[in-house]
Amino acid sequence: MKTILIVEDNTDIHNLLKEVLEKENHKVLNSYSGTEALMVLEKEKVDLILLDLMLPGLNGEDIIKKVKDIPIIVISAKISPEDKVNALLSGANDYLTKPFSTEELLARIQVQFRMNKDRANHKNAKLVYKQMVCNQENHTVCIGERPIYLTKTEYAIMKQLLLHPKQVVTKSKLLECISQDTLDCDENSLKVHISNIRKKIRQVTEEEYIESVWGIGFKMHE
Repeated sequence: MKTILIVEDNTDIHNLLKEVLEKENHKVLNSYSGTEALMVLEKEKVDLILLDLMLPGLNGEDIIKKVKDIPIIVISAKISPEDKVNALLSGANDYLTKPFSTEELLARIQVQFRMNKDRANHKNAKLVYKQMVCNQENHTVCIGERPIYLTKTEYAIMKQLLLHPKQVVTKSKLLECISQDTLDCDENSLKVHISNIRKKIRQVTEEEYIESVWGIGFKMHE
């Protein structure tokens, strides 16, 4: 049984979500405002959050920034690409617009649980290449004793390259793999993210760590 927190101030939608989730044998926790949601999270262990953005008091965007290590699926009437991008960049794992299909919602919830299980299976492993160490438990990357402060997307990219240090990771394969950790990337922005990672590495060491393979993808520099 998984514990899911519903953060939704619309009573009809809230009750619908509660009914659907309980039929799937999930434990449901309820909150009708952002402030109430934080109070629940302080007391309860939660496996996933269903989050509206337009809430009384503390809004959904603020909740996303405060919550760590709990998958968040946004369910919102905000349908603009800007709203979706902002939520995903802030740390939401998925975004579903209202009105929504309950079947699609349940499928997306299962995807998050599956991804979380995969992360748990590997979270204690450290990835090491030369002087670089990626700690999957706390999502940090260091060179020697010096930390590299990466965004969520940059970390996802770096992790995939470190998982295959002797291989060329194609752009398409890299995008497919990192989509498990973040939705904030496409082929157009991938080069920008790689460039930003390189700049952050150069602030710590002169040694090159990422090599571009023209027209194909990227690999760890030997």
